[in-house]
Amino acid sequence: MEDVGTDTAAPESPLAKWRNEFSRKFQFYLDRSGPHMARRWLVTLAAAAIYILRVYYAQGFYVISYGLSIYILNLLIGFMSPKVDPELEMLDGPSSPTRDSEEFRPFVRRLPEFLFWYAITKACCVAFLLTFFSMFDVPVFWPILFFYWFFLFFLTMKRLITHMIKYRYLPFSWGKQRYTGKRPAQTQSTRGLSKD
Repeated sequence: MEDVGTDTAAPESPLAKWRNEFSRKFQFYLDRSGPHMARRWLVTLAAAAIYILRVYYAQGFYVISYGLSIYILNLLIGFMSPKVDPELEMLDGPSSPTRDSEEFRPFVRRLPEFLFWYAITKACCVAFLLTFFSMFDVPVFWPILFFYWFFLFFLTMKRLITHMIKYRYLPFSWGKQRYTGKRPAQTQSTRGLSKD
């Protein structure tokens, strides 16, 4: 008869050990890449360039490219949108400032920059791997997909920009005023010493 009270762990398989070790090391390097924003985006641009070259030389896989671009557009919407939608917030009462005299609250994204970067990089890598399977090379007339994507992009950006103007937020920090705090004022005694 089995002893229910004993706590014996089943031996872990070599594949599970390797997977756990790999995921631990991957997470370690992913965490270390956080502060290096420029380097991360350069790696992503390199991955996107390799994907574009692959599609160009293969002369196909336009459906994968269309799906990738729609996914990136969806990520961009999350990146440029506030975490709390001001339209829904107005129903509960305003908590973010709508006038210049109100308190400043920083813009908090629905999709943070690091997760935005990580999702785009993964998507480019997955799309690149999909180009090695001929079943995903569906014959389509690519200019129609391009113009449809461009139309979606235009409508989406128009809606986002009007939302930004209506609720007065800017999802980027370029040109925003930065507060560094008060500078210590010189006292009369230190000014008198500097003249001597």
